Amino acid sequence: MQALFEIILPVFLVIGFGYLAVWRGWFSQAGVEGLMTFTQKFAIPCLLFTAISRLDLGQSFDLRLLSSFYLGALSGFGLGLFGARLIFGRSWEDAVAIGFCCLFSNSLLLGLPIMERAYGAEALAANFAIIAVHSPFCYGVGITVMEVVKARGVAGPKVAYKVLRAMFSNTLIMGVAAGFVVNLTGVALPGPVQDGLDLMVRAALPAALFGLGGVLVQYRPEGDLRVILYVCLISLVVHPAITLGLGVGLGLPDEGVRSAVVTAAMAPGVNAYVFANIYGHAKRVAASSVLISTALTVVTAWVWLQVLP
Repeated sequence: MQALFEIILPVFLVIGFGYLAVWRGWFSQAGVEGLMTFTQKFAIPCLLFTAISRLDLGQSFDLRLLSSFYLGALSGFGLGLFGARLIFGRSWEDAVAIGFCCLFSNSLLLGLPIMERAYGAEALAANFAIIAVHSPFCYGVGITVMEVVKARGVAGPKVAYKVLRAMFSNTLIMGVAAGFVVNLTGVALPGPVQDGLDLMVRAALPAALFGLGGVLVQYRPEGDLRVILYVCLISLVVHPAITLGLGVGLGLPDEGVRSAVVTAAMAPGVNAYVFANIYGHAKRVAASSVLISTALTVVTAWVWLQVLP
């Protein structure tokens, strides 16, 4: 129980403060949108840039780590996609959006702060390795499958263009790419520039957690309860379980297993709803899944921390 109170609850209290502030009208929805714009387009890209620029790439980008996490994520996507279609009878477009919910865990806003509180800032290197390819991988899979489904199996250059445009217009990916450039070239940033980046980095996660609480106010759990609970099961139980099994089976060190499983065990991120909203399919399922699974993560994350070595 100590982990629940000392590691997980502080993170969710910040989210709860954001939810309460917006729900009670103490903080406007427009303010939340501005705060999330600041964190997602400026502060978090600075965090990713700084982290990737300082990573030991040879040590952090362990193929066993990435295989454990992303094979688990792909399994979640497949189970979400085919479960939605074959068990719940949803359209193929809805099924892809539901599969994306099971694919896109909240690696940044939940995974990083919980991992840091549980194991310390020095344990985050493997998390940043996962995050470096998270958005490109997930959007690449989701957009490609959705566009192929919409084209009824006929893929082509147009699909590839849409995937690349979506990925490389994302400021998070830009921050990661810039971090790789600095890391690989060995360029040393001037002291004042690095100090300014560090100030942005310190603001990133607390502001993002508060903003996430404000965003969740918009989502109302309504209808489709069986599908929503299915998404929660895949996201919070099946994905991390597969990742844990693969990590142990591949001989991944304990530090890597922790990072991979904690990241996999997080609720779907807000991007799951963004994806559903872009395509206009399964929006209610995505919104409610984000809200309910984020609340459930208070308990399920604690359970996974007890299971981990």
